Amino acid sequence: MITKRIIPCLDVKNGRVVKGVNFEGLSDVSSPVELAKYYSACGADELVFYDITASAEGRRLFSDILTETAKEVFIPLTVGGGINTLDDFDRVLKCGADKVSVNSGAIKNPQLIEDAAKRYGSQCVVLSADVKRVDGVFRVFAKGGRENTGMEAIEWIRSGVQRGAGEIVLNSIDTDGVKGGFDLEMLARVCEVVDVPVIASGGAGCIDDFITLFQTLPQVDAGLAASIFHFGEVKIRDLKQAMAAHGIPARL
Repeated sequence: MITKRIIPCLDVKNGRVVKGVNFEGLSDVSSPVELAKYYSACGADELVFYDITASAEGRRLFSDILTETAKEVFIPLTVGGGINTLDDFDRVLKCGADKVSVNSGAIKNPQLIEDAAKRYGSQCVVLSADVKRVDGVFRVFAKGGRENTGMEAIEWIRSGVQRGAGEIVLNSIDTDGVKGGFDLEMLARVCEVVDVPVIASGGAGCIDDFITLFQTLPQVDAGLAASIFHFGEVKIRDLKQAMAAHGIPARL
């Protein structure tokens, strides 16, 4: 049985890791380089690095801090933020990323998913979707959750996989930072329409939230979280031992 992955997320703004609630009210946490080094050593399966204001500010991702971070990571590293062209893919990969996450850039130009998959392979292309309920409908948001695109999320994600995305990160804006558990309804809908790995993001508050996620939706491949790991509320080794105790495969 394939092990379930535990993935800390570094949301980076102005070279520092930050964390907010529902994508708002950001507060400073730490240096991405130091946090990356810590997570690489303490049992994380992968790491995600988002330059969270690159798209909203219309600029390229900070490559210097990414290069420093990548040097400290000995686990797969996914990088996103301001990815709009194949040149952006190339630059980020040369900085040390293993996978590249696209969100707003793919919304503006869906062909980017297909072109990147053809050049680098589907396994390198991660479609990240920031999704929020609007009048009972799952809608896709762009620019770090600031802009409602009006697009229906499930169909957008399905089409992204058809174009060549090899992995989905589903970010629930409704549950982000609230620590009330993952958005199981939203995740279930996505898992019904795609056959690639799905990473759950948004809502983890304790170890039990991960246990509930993997027991309720065994088709979900990974759980991603930020603040509970950053502030030491959950230790990754403790989480994985609890998963194993509940019969959930984990890399210990």
